[in-house]
Amino acid sequence: MTLSSKDIVTHPQFVSALRVFAGKLRGQFDQSPRLSRMLASHQRWLLSQAAFALQLEYDPSQSGSGLTTTNLREIITSNNAASRNTVLNFLDQLLSYKFVRIVGDPNRRPKRYEATELPTQAMYQWLVTNLELLDQLDGGDRVATLQAQPDLFRQIQPQIARRACLNPNWLEPPPRVALFLWTEAGGLVMDELVRRAMDLAPDGDGYNIGRIDARIMAEHFMISRTHLQRLFRRAVETDCLYWPDGDRNHCILKRDFLEEYCGWQAIKFSIVDFAYERICGPVRLGRLDQPLGAVGGL
Repeated sequence: MTLSSKDIVTHPQFVSALRVFAGKLRGQFDQSPRLSRMLASHQRWLLSQAAFALQLEYDPSQSGSGLTTTNLREIITSNNAASRNTVLNFLDQLLSYKFVRIVGDPNRRPKRYEATELPTQAMYQWLVTNLELLDQLDGGDRVATLQAQPDLFRQIQPQIARRACLNPNWLEPPPRVALFLWTEAGGLVMDELVRRAMDLAPDGDGYNIGRIDARIMAEHFMISRTHLQRLFRRAVETDCLYWPDGDRNHCILKRDFLEEYCGWQAIKFSIVDFAYERICGPVRLGRLDQPLGAVGGL
């Protein structure tokens, strides 16, 4: 039985589990900053998930299948997540950084792309990290199942991507969440704020996340300091953050804002759990039709 978004967001351990999750994502950023930085907005998240799904769904018997500009554009523009030019620029950037390569005849149209080893490893680890949180909530064995049969990744990830790109509540974050997630590297900043949300402030109105040094954070996440300072100003204006009595050493992450963010994240975790169960439920019952093997590069 899968966990619904309500099951997840009302679980007493969800906030602490999300804090651990955010910390692990920070660790993954430190391992591959350029890749993480490039995908750290909601739009780029949608693009990367859809692109990876198309690659994994490639069928050599079907002409035009796989990760092509046309196929990615059809998924992304159908829900207004990005423009045609954004899709083209995204693939061009991935290619220039060698996160994807052209497979087959480079002169053939449409060109087909596939991910290189680093993003493949990163996407697999992203799935593991999400399953770890779900296991923490209900004591499940999702991670153990995936690690025992890693080729399940090839079937689970497209299920996640397809559902995420069709779910209007996930596609459109609440306005205050969107303030961060629709901006450049906003996902990295949000993870950092959640990771720090350890202790409730004395008035119970939020979490004391300590001193926010925009210069250090901007340098670490490779973003403009001006951009980051503007983001924090808007966050204060929309009641996401505040500094009590002007004390710059104690930034408060508002409790209702964190709850809003948790509710949005719970949608994604429920999508992940549904996709996992759809693929792995039959596996546990011995009904998987396709043979299993190791995922290339894992």
